[in-house]
Amino acid sequence: MIHSQEFEDLVAQIKPRIKEISIDEVLDFQKNGEDFLLVDVREDHEWLEGHAPSAIHLGRGIIERDIIKTEPNKERAIVLYCGGGYRSAMSADNLQKMGYTNILSMAGGMRAWRERSLPEEKL
Repeated sequence: MIHSQEFEDLVAQIKPRIKEISIDEVLDFQKNGEDFLLVDVREDHEWLEGHAPSAIHLGRGIIERDIIKTEPNKERAIVLYCGGGYRSAMSADNLQKMGYTNILSMAGGMRAWRERSLPEEKL
């Protein structure tokens, strides 16, 4: 997807404030049984088309509203992903502002996940 320059600039300002995690690191978390929450922040229709196994869905439009009900432990590791890593970066920044201390954004998002032919779940 082609993004506007304004959107690209906004995300570029945010990225230094957040931590990114590679897909390999996410896979290692899963393999090693790490205690973390994997959250898909994409739109509903994107979620329905397929998502990473064990992920939950809290779309970008509601994550700030609903995260405390979903994960009240602000120190638990939470890995966010979207389509390409932009929306998850924005969500990570906001959750950090809300006091969450272990927020990670999966670099490359679902697009990179699919490029590697990794498993998906569909509803």
